[in-house]
Amino acid sequence: MGSEAIIVFLIAGIVMVAGANFLSGLISHKSDNPQKREPYESGMTTIGPTWVQFKVGYYLFAILFLVFDVEVAFLVPWAVVFQKIGAVAFLEITIFLLILGLGLAYAWKKGALQWE
Repeated sequence: MGSEAIIVFLIAGIVMVAGANFLSGLISHKSDNPQKREPYESGMTTIGPTWVQFKVGYYLFAILFLVFDVEVAFLVPWAVVFQKIGAVAFLEITIFLLILGLGLAYAWKKGALQWE
């Protein structure tokens, strides 16, 4: 049953994606305006190079946001089952928060949280 189920799911996934793309092509609005093929759809020609290097600070902020967003994703289920699990859960979440706190302290020390 294992390999047949995988094949069925694979075929179903391919059919759903192909069907959604086909249906989207049928009902979507089509525009043949040459400005739509410009690098930016605003209709304005670009000034200067279109490949601009961003400061690493943007990426650091994004990564820090993801780290603490994942932290919340782990804390909510933990809070729901905390009383059922008991002291072991408290110890585990304390270690988890300590590791995240060390990461935050490191980022703070390196100046990753200062917006310049």
